[in-house]
Formats: sequence, C-alpha cells, structure tokens
Amino acid sequence: MEPEIKPGQMHMPVEFEYLNKLIEYRLQDNPHDSPAPSFPSIDSWSLPAKDFISSFNFEKDNDALTVLFMGLAPHAVPELFDHAIRSKLKESDDFPEIGGMRGKNFRGFLPTGQTAVFLLAGDDWERRKKIEQLFWSDKDFAKKKILWLEELPQSEPVLSGKIIMALDYVDLFLTGSSAPPHFSTSFPAKKIDTKLSINDIVLSKEIQRHYKNLEDWIKFNQPFIYQWDMEKRVPKGFRVLFYGPPGTGKTLTAGVLGNETKKDVYKIDLSMVVSKYIGETEKNLELLFARAEDKDWILFFDEADAIFGKRTSVRDAHDKYANQEVSYLLQRIEDYNGLVILATNMKNNIDDAFVRRFNDIVKFSVPNEDERKEIWEKSFPEMAEYGEIPNEVKKYKLTGGNIINAVHFAGIQALRRRNESDKGKLLFYLEDVSDGIKKEMAKEGKPFE
Repeated sequence: MEPEIKPGQMHMPVEFEYLNKLIEYRLQDNPHDSPAPSFPSIDSWSLPAKDFISSFNFEKDNDALTVLFMGLAPHAVPELFDHAIRSKLKESDDFPEIGGMRGKNFRGFLPTGQTAVFLLAGDDWERRKKIEQLFWSDKDFAKKKILWLEELPQSEPVLSGKIIMALDYVDLFLTGSSAPPHFSTSFPAKKIDTKLSINDIVLSKEIQRHYKNLEDWIKFNQPFIYQWDMEKRVPKGFRVLFYGPPGTGKTLTAGVLGNETKKDVYKIDLSMVVSKYIGETEKNLELLFARAEDKDWILFFDEADAIFGKRTSVRDAHDKYANQEVSYLLQRIEDYNGLVILATNMKNNIDDAFVRRFNDIVKFSVPNEDERKEIWEKSFPEMAEYGEIPNEVKKYKLTGGNIINAVHFAGIQALRRRNESDKGKLLFYLEDVSDGIKKEMAKEGKPFE
C-alpha cells in the first residue's frame, strides 16, 4: 500500500502552501503561542492570478487574497482542506468552528464564510467583522462577480454558505485565460464566429458611419472613462439598436464588428430566456448579464421585440408582470458595462423607453443596385468565373442574405456541370443564378420578371 501524500509534501504553488500552513496554525491547541504564517509576497506567487490582481482594489489586502486562495483551493488542490484538518484532528472530522460542507458530487471539504472567518480571525471579534464584510455586496468580490457566499434560507446563518468562485475567474486565476462559456440554461447564448472582415461585406455609407462609431467606442471608451476620471459622469455601457428587414446584415455586421475589434460576440437564444413563469425571465437574464459582466463581450439580442417589446395597459395580472419584466430589462441593460446590440425587423415594436435610452440606432435597408452588384461580386468564390452576371441580376431587389442563398444554389449547379477539363475553375451560369433568384423571391411572395 502506497504511503499517503499530504499537501505539505506535495509540490503545491506557494499560495496553497501558505493556506495549508494557516489551517494547521489555526487548529493548534494554543495558536497564540506561535506566530501566524507569513503571507507570501505577490512576486513569489506561482499562479497566473498575480497577473490580474493589480486590477482589483484588494491587491494589498492579505485577508481578501487569502479568501481568494480558499475559493480556488477546491478547484486546484481538492484534498488540501481534508488533509490539513485531519492532520490536526485525528480523532474527529467534526469541528464546527472551521465551518465547511460537502458538495453533491464533490466529496471533499468546501470552505464556507465561517471557514474564512475562523482561519483569518480566530477569536478576534473586530477582525471577524472585517472578514465578514469582504462578502458584502458593495465590496469588490461581489461587485465584480468574482466570488460570493451561497444563498441560504433566512433561518440559516449567512456565513454557513459555501464560498463560490465564478468559473471564469477560476480559469483565469489558475491558467491565465478563461474557457469559453458552454451553451446552457444558465448561459443561453452562442458565440458568433466569422472569418469575414469589414472589407468582405457591403455596407451603405450611413451604416459605415455608425459602424465606425461603434469601433471607436470599443477602442477608446475605457481610456476616456478611467484615464480622464469620467467614471461618475458617463455610463460604462453602450446600447445600440439594429433594425431592418431580415437578411440585410444585422447579425453579420455584429459578427464582423467582434472579429475586427477582437471581442467575443454572443447571440442570445431568447427561447431559453423567456419563461411563462413569473420571475423566471428576469432570473434567466440576471444569470446571463452576471456571467457577461466585466468580460468585454458584445451581447447580441436578435428579434429583440420578443422580450423588449412595448408595455401595455394593465388589464390583468399577466399584463402587470409582463410590464415588470420590461421595466427590469430596461434597468438591467442600462447597468451592463459592455456593448449590447438589439436587433429587430420592426423598430416600432420596441418599447419607447428603450428607444430613448439607445446610444445609437442603425437602420439596415435593402441594398440599392450598386450595393447589390458589389454584394454579388463579393459573394462568388475567389477562383470562380461569373462574367457579367452581377450586372445582369443587380436589378432584382434582394437582400444580402438572399444573394448568398442564390450564389450557394448556383454554385452547387456549377459543380454538377463541371467537366474534367475545368480543373481549377468553377464556371457560374446566368441560368443557374436566375433559378436561385427565382427561389428566393418565391419564398417572399415576390414576382420574378
């Protein structure tokens, strides 16, 4: 049988070595008879956390940083607490003063608020109060959604809640980068990935002007706020409305904006957000916004009128709660400190209170003939031969989405027609493109002439 390896014998990062020593120190029979372990200087840390600590207000607060170690420990060294406690309490694992609990799947020790208070303050009443305040909602841990105490029934002591660290910060502090969020009920959004650049799409001059404003906000808003002390005067977030017919490039433009500015764009699945149960829609959105806070993500709400629609006169309880949802959303979207893009086919369906609070409103229209010709030219494969097709078909009033569909259809036909002698070439025929256009116009009930 192999000998048991204790945390002190493992090659742990210095941060967790300190935490291990702190547990052993506090569990001594007379901890006041010996000095408490020295907190390791940030320069000696092994974890990538040290690269991010300077951006928080608690970088010189050793107690707050120790609580940070406690939140990380179950993810990094799951056995740390159990080994350290058992080395001092050989007769019993039950020691109420240290708090802690077991998870549903994780069978090890999970630290609670009581664990933090006991390890850092012992029986020092004044210091205990200071440690407890680290978890208050107005402190950096809560404000930046880094860690918090599990919410408990009102009959339970607040400090008996386990310390929960946001998974994004767990990844960031342990590995130096955050893993992309998984699509789930707690994060009902999918990342919009595109390799297209601004030069690959066609935007009207008016939309180009709005696009440039959005790029400028992303690049220069934070320096303006923090370097010029404007935090109290201007909002940190930006809200913009994209409206226009389907297929005119609203989602595509949002994706390209993210690609050009190196920001992740997440498209919200409203079918998983909206609930018929009272209060559930607000709860779902709060989880979403809380996860996105301080991440520099662009949130994209497509068909936004489904959730940001007009408030109605109150005729029954359903109307009352529907209006409360809109009021909540109005406030929450204002509080978000990043870029939010709402897209809709009908601007008039959006509640007037939202419209007044948008920083920008961008109208997407069906492209004119010259724009359609350019879209046709950019939609064909680079090595394709298509002759004068763009000039022949630019008269048809199609959106960019329609044109892509028509090119896709004609491309399949071009491959079907392709001869062995055409190696390296892909010839597009006007007949196939016309058939693709006919299909697109038939879908929308328009005549093909």
